[in-house]
Amino acid sequence: MAYKNARDILPCELIREIQKYIDGDLLYIPTKSDKTEWGIRSGARQKYAERNDEIREQYKNRTSVEELAKRYFLSIDSIKKIVYGTQSSDDTKKAQ
Repeated sequence: MAYKNARDILPCELIREIQKYIDGDLLYIPTKSDKTEWGIRSGARQKYAERNDEIREQYKNRTSVEELAKRYFLSIDSIKKIVYGTQSSDDTKKAQ
């Protein structure tokens, strides 16, 4: 995202009004387009959902939490959250 000077874009009256709230600091103005949830565009959400399903399946097949943590480079607590949690990739797909 490129930096733009407000003087080059906004009318003077609007700049003066904004300066009542923030003066000289950087200000982020979000886009007006629809926001998508984290990981939807990049595919990361789907990737992690599939990985978590694999972890759950391996846990059901008697792979220990410790072994899964080593295999997937995650903490034991993270593995426990995945295997004892309730959300699967099917739930993620429904949310999309």
